Amino acid sequence: MNDKIIREVYQVLENRRDHPIDSYTSRIMQDDDKKAEDKILEKVGEEAAEVIIAAKNDENLVYESADLIFHTLLLLVYKGVDLDDLYQEFERRRG
Repeated sequence: MNDKIIREVYQVLENRRDHPIDSYTSRIMQDDDKKAEDKILEKVGEEAAEVIIAAKNDENLVYESADLIFHTLLLLVYKGVDLDDLYQEFERRRG
């Protein structure tokens, strides 16, 4: 597997930000600046907690991890962070 699906999801999120439709991701990014950011950050925190619980209970870890990664990508798109910056950071850490 490569990063194709991550890039596809990221592009969909960018498109929903730039060309809003009636969708969860468009709506969450279209609130006024502070409210949108707060909602996205709340979701990231909520999903992180659900990953912790899933790991402790040994169930739904993949599902909850996908939710956390999705909302992290949503945050990056909202904040205008280029996906390649994330990949470069991983490469830098790999040394």
